[in-house]
Amino acid sequence: MKAVILAGGLGTRLRPLTFSIPKPLLPIGEKPILEFIFEQLRKFSIKEIILSTGYQSELIRAFCGDGSKFGVKIDYVKETKALGTAGPLSLMRDRFSRDETFVLMNGDVVTKLDFSKMIRYHSEHKCQLTIGFAKFEYKSPFGVLKIEVGRLKEILEKPSKVYDISAGIYVVNSSVLDFIPHNTFFTVPNLAKELLRFGKKVGAYKIEEFWVGIEHIDQFDEVLKELNKIDIGQRGRFHAQ
Repeated sequence: MKAVILAGGLGTRLRPLTFSIPKPLLPIGEKPILEFIFEQLRKFSIKEIILSTGYQSELIRAFCGDGSKFGVKIDYVKETKALGTAGPLSLMRDRFSRDETFVLMNGDVVTKLDFSKMIRYHSEHKCQLTIGFAKFEYKSPFGVLKIEVGRLKEILEKPSKVYDISAGIYVVNSSVLDFIPHNTFFTVPNLAKELLRFGKKVGAYKIEEFWVGIEHIDQFDEVLKELNKIDIGQRGRFHAQ
């Protein structure tokens, strides 16, 4: 099975680190994010990888090469402009057979996901697209006031709310490539809306295992601690702050 990894973003939220190093190559301990991704995919026999590159693509190519040092086979496409999370798939239509299933994921995700379970869910539910989702708890840094007609009714001290969020991991049928405009900015939410509009089935798979999408510099140490204490295959849970 193949996986497409989106590794072309600017990583603006992690500047100034990403001025010199593309986000997927930022190290967590001794390994860059991409290497953790390769290891987890390979564990589930996903060894054919297409890297969609853009920003500082030469550095990513130099580090990853043909993938042999990671036990995978890597091919590349290069975005000449920002194409979003689904747009890059329009550059690789010839890489997939008509009804092929593949994994699509962001290049900033560290996870212990059992990919085989998600792929099986996608197949059993006959989905064209399956979106992996995780639980995210948002805690307000402020006290929240409940006001009615200019009068205070209640103060909620730093309340929290749990959301279901896209985890940046998807299982895709190659037939959906017909819904993606060529070389145009197009996101997975755009794709999902189009599929639903045409009556296609879009699944949602809950990721129970350890997962984090790297967005902030303070996450690196937290993720490393989790990786050090959780063996591959064991379940864990990461709550973003």
